[in-house]
Amino acid sequence: MDVTYDDRSAGSEDEVIDHVVSTLSQESGVLRCRHGDRLLVLYARGVAAVEVAPRGAVL
Repeated sequence: MDVTYDDRSAGSEDEVIDHVVSTLSQESGVLRCRHGDRLLVLYARGVAAVEVAPRGAVL
């Protein structure tokens, strides 16, 4: 499933990527993401890969 994550307080795309990777590398890491119009909570233990696309981080 493709979900998007957007951090409006981040200064750059690199900061968003660093935040996503550092959050998901923690055992208790959790991110609020979107899949279309739906809000999802993504838990670190369920992530196998992170892909970055022009519209933002796609997890």
